[in-house]
Amino acid sequence: MPTTPNLCALLASYIICSLNMIDVLPLSPSSEREFIKVRTISSIVLLQEMGLMAHHQLWFTALALVCLLSVSFVTGTARFTIINKCTHPVWPGVLANAGSTPLSTTGFLLQEGQSATLSSPPSWSGRFWGRTLCTTQGYSTTGTKFACATGDCGSNTIECSGAGATPPATLAEFTLNGADGLDFYDVSLVDGYNLPMLVAPQQLELEVESRRSSSGNCSSTGCLVDINSVCPKELRLRLLSNKDEDEDEDESDTLACKSACDAFEQPEYCCSGEYANPQTCKPSSYSELFKKACPLAYSYAYDDGTSTFTCSSSPNYVITFCPPLPSSQKSSQHPEASLLRGGEDGSVANSCSDAIPLVLLIIWHIAAANIF
Repeated sequence: MPTTPNLCALLASYIICSLNMIDVLPLSPSSEREFIKVRTISSIVLLQEMGLMAHHQLWFTALALVCLLSVSFVTGTARFTIINKCTHPVWPGVLANAGSTPLSTTGFLLQEGQSATLSSPPSWSGRFWGRTLCTTQGYSTTGTKFACATGDCGSNTIECSGAGATPPATLAEFTLNGADGLDFYDVSLVDGYNLPMLVAPQQLELEVESRRSSSGNCSSTGCLVDINSVCPKELRLRLLSNKDEDEDEDESDTLACKSACDAFEQPEYCCSGEYANPQTCKPSSYSELFKKACPLAYSYAYDDGTSTFTCSSSPNYVITFCPPLPSSQKSSQHPEASLLRGGEDGSVANSCSDAIPLVLLIIWHIAAANIF
């Protein structure tokens, strides 16, 4: 008869593989908790049927309780997968709002085609953005300085360390487990635009449909259009070498598109002073240009009605820089709400998902041979 530690190791391996499968399956945290509970309980039932629980009741009961009690700690968070589909490197920046715990990193590099996944604590709120054309410059007196042409956070290092993006920058904003237990999220051009971006809840299509019938529509949102190509001259952030050149130069040297607030610093554009309320602050011709290009993104401070999205049960989220447009989409259409629904996350499949059937097969063969 195998020793108790070996039996526990077998059960633990089965449960651990179940935990690792969550990295492959696009489940929401609530579904993850149920998934692990079912896996744990089913393994206990299997062992009972094999007559093992009678011999090792204390060991297995203790292990099962540990697994079940730890479920909330393992799965009570949402995960953000950030994907770079641009043809150039992007340095994502991350900022937690006041009162929220910072994530494990606040800035990092994604080469073309790379992705990274970050876990958030419960009820987290904050924002993500992309930095472009970043370099490390050397200074004789201060050492090196990390700086970016767009989205720079001014920290002088790749980590933003609590600093936000310098406008113009496209922002993905989140408040998890907010009012009525809903997630609130949006893509904002209020601080201008520097990169196309898509935010998509990552979950099973069946879960999406069930939530649509209750609370939160769990839609994708973003800005997929290259606004730099249509940016008015007065809003363009241009290459330093071309700033003083002929204003009739084409838009190819435009790095980002400023908001009217950033460009003109007037209260009517910034929704400040006497314009600091939705009754007096109205869309400008510039914000309407942003809205026409990206109907689902925030175009000015009080653009809540068509730009804030909700989802229940805190799914995981995929943030994609430069998401590709389907070839069937015409340029006049805006497919933000239909892309990447519970789709790709850029992660590598976990090999342990293939091990679960093997573990079950081993247990079945052991039981059939009456080895225990």
